[in-house]
Amino acid sequence: MEITYVTGNKAKIESAKQFLEPYGIKVNHIKMETPEIQADFVDEIAKYSAKYACKILNKDVIKNDTGFYVDALGGFPGAYSHYVEDKIGFEGLLKLLDGVENRKASFVEAFAYCKVGKEPIIFKSITSGIISKEPQGSYGWGWDFVFIPDGEEKTLASFPDNERYLKWNTDGFYQIIEYLKEKNK
Repeated sequence: MEITYVTGNKAKIESAKQFLEPYGIKVNHIKMETPEIQADFVDEIAKYSAKYACKILNKDVIKNDTGFYVDALGGFPGAYSHYVEDKIGFEGLLKLLDGVENRKASFVEAFAYCKVGKEPIIFKSITSGIISKEPQGSYGWGWDFVFIPDGEEKTLASFPDNERYLKWNTDGFYQIIEYLKEKNK
C-alpha cells in the first residue's frame, strides 16, 4: 500500500511514516499548495483540500488540518486557530479567559484520506486538556505555552520535542491503518 501525504511539514511527514510504515503503508509526500476553504470545522477543510490534491495528482492522498477548540469560547478559535494565533497569540487567549472557570480545550486533527475517484474519508485525533492561567515552558510554539493535556500538570511547551509529541492523541493514524487494512484484504 502507498499513500501520498500532501504537506511540506517535515515533522508531520516523519510522524506519518513512524505510524504507518510499520504496517506496510509506504508514505510518500509532496509539498503542494491546496485551496483552504473558510469553514468552522477542520474536517471540511481537510476534505476539500484532499479532494483537490487527489484530483490534481491523480493519486491517493492524505491531507490534514488542525484546529484548537476552547469550550468557554463556544469552540473559538476552532478551525481559525492559526489566524487567531497570528493576531492575538496565547496572550490574547489568556485575556479572553481571564476570570473564566471552564478552561477545557482540545486540539482536533482531521486527516482526510482521498482515493482516486472517491469522496474523502475523515479520521480524527482529539487531544483534550485545559488552558493554563499563565504561559509556561520554553519549547514548542503558539498554543503549546498555554495548553495542558489531560493527565499532565504542565503545558506542552514544558516538554522537549522528543517528549512533547508523545502527549498528542494519535487515534487518527490508527483509524487510517485499520481502514486501509480492511480495504486491502
